[in-house]
Amino acid sequence: MTEDLSPAERYAAARIRAAEEATALAPFRELYEFELDPFQIEACQALESGKGVLVAAPTGSGKTIVGEFAVHLALAQGRKCFYTTPIKALSNQKYTDLVKRYGAEKVGLLTGDNSVNSDAPVVVMTTEVLRNMLYAGSQSLRGLGYVVMDEVHYLSDRFRGAVWEEVIIHLPESVTLVSLSATVSNAEEFGDWLDTVRGDTEVIVSEDRPVPLWQHVLAGRRMYDLFEEETDHGGRGAGRREVNPDLVRMARMESQRTYNPRERRRGKMVREADRERERRQRNRIWTPARPEVIERLDAAGLLPAITFIFSRAGCEAAVQQCMHAGLRLNDEDARRRVREIVEERTASIPGEDLNVLGYYEWLEGLERGIAAHHAGMLPTFKEVVEELFVRGLVKAVFATETLALGINMPARSVVLEKLVKWNGEQHADITPGEYTQLTGRAGRRGIDVEGYAVVLWQRGMDPGALAGLAGTRTYPLRSSFKPSYNMAVNLVQQFGRHRSRELLETSFAQFQADKSVVGISRQVQKNEEGLEGYREGMTCHLGNFEEYARLRRELKDRETELAKQGVAQRRAAAATSLEKLKPGDVIHVPAGKFAGLALVLDPGLPAGRTNGHRGLEHYDGPRPLVLTAERQVKRLASMDFPVPVEAMERMRIPKSFNARSPQSRRDLASALRSKAGHIEPERHRKQRAAAADDRDIARLRTEIRAHPCHGCDEREDHARWAERYHRLQRDTKQLERRIEGRTNTIARTFDRIHALLTELDYLRGNEVTEHGRRLARLYGELDLLASECLRAGVWEGLNPPELAACVSALVYESRQSDDAVVPKTPTGKAQVALGEMVRIWGRLDALEEDHKINQAEGVGQREPDLGFAWAAYQWASGKGLDEVLREAEMPAGDFVRWSKQVIDVLGQIAAAAPSTSDGSTVARNARKAVDALLRGVVAYSSVG
Repeated sequence: MTEDLSPAERYAAARIRAAEEATALAPFRELYEFELDPFQIEACQALESGKGVLVAAPTGSGKTIVGEFAVHLALAQGRKCFYTTPIKALSNQKYTDLVKRYGAEKVGLLTGDNSVNSDAPVVVMTTEVLRNMLYAGSQSLRGLGYVVMDEVHYLSDRFRGAVWEEVIIHLPESVTLVSLSATVSNAEEFGDWLDTVRGDTEVIVSEDRPVPLWQHVLAGRRMYDLFEEETDHGGRGAGRREVNPDLVRMARMESQRTYNPRERRRGKMVREADRERERRQRNRIWTPARPEVIERLDAAGLLPAITFIFSRAGCEAAVQQCMHAGLRLNDEDARRRVREIVEERTASIPGEDLNVLGYYEWLEGLERGIAAHHAGMLPTFKEVVEELFVRGLVKAVFATETLALGINMPARSVVLEKLVKWNGEQHADITPGEYTQLTGRAGRRGIDVEGYAVVLWQRGMDPGALAGLAGTRTYPLRSSFKPSYNMAVNLVQQFGRHRSRELLETSFAQFQADKSVVGISRQVQKNEEGLEGYREGMTCHLGNFEEYARLRRELKDRETELAKQGVAQRRAAAATSLEKLKPGDVIHVPAGKFAGLALVLDPGLPAGRTNGHRGLEHYDGPRPLVLTAERQVKRLASMDFPVPVEAMERMRIPKSFNARSPQSRRDLASALRSKAGHIEPERHRKQRAAAADDRDIARLRTEIRAHPCHGCDEREDHARWAERYHRLQRDTKQLERRIEGRTNTIARTFDRIHALLTELDYLRGNEVTEHGRRLARLYGELDLLASECLRAGVWEGLNPPELAACVSALVYESRQSDDAVVPKTPTGKAQVALGEMVRIWGRLDALEEDHKINQAEGVGQREPDLGFAWAAYQWASGKGLDEVLREAEMPAGDFVRWSKQVIDVLGQIAAAAPSTSDGSTVARNARKAVDALLRGVVAYSSVG
């Protein structure tokens, strides 16, 4: 190639090579055995030139290479680099990777659980740790040159997303930011915001998967392609992709009814033919069992595979099913290696705890190459599963969606059992973004030529909807940023109220809101031009038609209002009459499908207030159960009674009456007709319309007739233009209200929080009080409640286990709210303190309502949850793991996670509480509680 170049071209190429070799990127590229992709090179070059970067690329594409280059640059320049991740497991994994490359002396780790070599030039940490360091003005920030924010798309997370924006806004200007994101459809918008708050930021978007992904549906004995490709291999060309017609045909056949009532007369032969056709159809279409799926994938050479099941219990059940089916994916040598690794990693766990944790059943599954992976597992167990999977010693993992959050566990295939998951409130379809995230695990770079996404056929599946999920590879990044109490005092302490307000207005949330206002403003301008045209159309030579139209509108509104009042009064009267009915009353149902003579069997009144909730907000009036003269037993609704009803007669209902018995119904209906069939129902007199006597209506009609425009020949034409003018004017005012609502929304929320904190004496204008300085050290969802408890001395005099129980209420949230079950709590002082915490929360809740601080919008204090108090008390008291888990009815992983969160908050309380010299016992006992909780399974380090 070089021989074909002219001397000038060869000289130019040599200069380019020399320039490249002089960069920091050249030696960095030599650290890898593979060539970097164009997007990685582009991002690294931008970084070296001093720009910040946002890299948006699919899962598994290698965007962390750019983060590692930031580490390389920091070390080369003698500066620091902080590498942040959203979850501790990712932090631990990235710490291990960087230690292998740069050595343990150069790399540190800071999570809520671990602190390893925190003064190192490269420190891996969770995003919350960096946020806390920024607010505290930590000395560790000195010399900081680069911050890598891995999985930055987490700022969409409605619970924790605000932390990412806080860090981005508050990092010193001298720090270069490296943002790594999954593929999002508004990367440019996010990049524009980063450009605004962080300075020059290069946006690099790559939508190419490093390994092509094939989409399949597994139904019965056959694996179907989801798409009928009209593109190049792997479907990465620009051609059109059609849904596989075989799948569409299967869905249509399944939805058709096997038996058509019209064809019944054709006799037995037709029905037998129908049954035979259905049998053949069923033989082709069914949802394969879990062991069968793994066997099919194994036979096709598609293992290792991750099967996503949106349930922890489902993951554990899947492992059991595979074991009962005799599935073995490992040979004897692999089994031996699995046992060696597992025994080495779990050597520090006492034998009695291993029994409680189901160690031997778990090990048996691992030896067979099968495992579960979910948040309910002990962290050590999860890490072993991850290590064995990466080594190829576990070939089938059944996991919840938490595995898709960036942990390095690529597979050849990903299986989705269902396309519906529980989102904490309801069962909802997974989004295109979630589908992309889950299937992104399929295809191991450098190992697999192709990756495979397999969805199991389910009854009622819509192949078109699945194709929509698979074809939409991007999803928008939406800010979840909201100011909190802790954020407010920290901001005011550092910047004062006015500057804090300005800072909050630079958030991505406000940036997006302001951007949406531009389009609405444009529509308002168009509407105003339209209003001008309509005003001309309704101009009348006799007078002011706008005034005349207003009178007509007021008349119409008043007539509508009176009509609604009349309907409401009639409904209220009807409901009152229904409430007076008793079993045995004979009535005449005035309207509806079952109008006519009826006997009341049950008045249908509610039993009373339910679940302790105030009022009957959803009570829709009495719904009497009646027997009609035609022998039907029906539950009637309020719409069947447009007018009041009265009992015409009384009848005794036999004790032997059974509403389900045709004979019982026949006999009682016959008695009903005999008793009251001859009685004529009383006709309901139509009342005089309220409008006839209304003074406002009379006045408006007089004014309308007296108006000059009333005599205009073109009056109705003008009226039509006036109606259009009114509708457009109403729409325009709504748009203006939307603009007003979206402008300065974050700052207005901050103002409300500031006002509440001022009332509680945490803030005095730009000054942070002693109570405010305490709140500034308390991070968490219930920061203000914790501060108020310290202020009121609620926890004084509690011993360490009692304090642990109380603090658990600040962090714990039940996975399922069950108001009927009262959680077990310690007695004595702890019980009194927990009760006082709930009372303080009630006072804060009322105060938030006064200040229009809305929990539904993600701001404010939720009610403390006492569900973990007994477990925390027991564990801190030295009880054994078996007893604690049995009484808590909680998986070991959940227990460890909540315990570590309690430990984290106890550490904050120890730092924020009054000193021991002031006579307070809280700080000392909080530290003792940390020591009491940090033992056994809770203390097993997940690093090193």
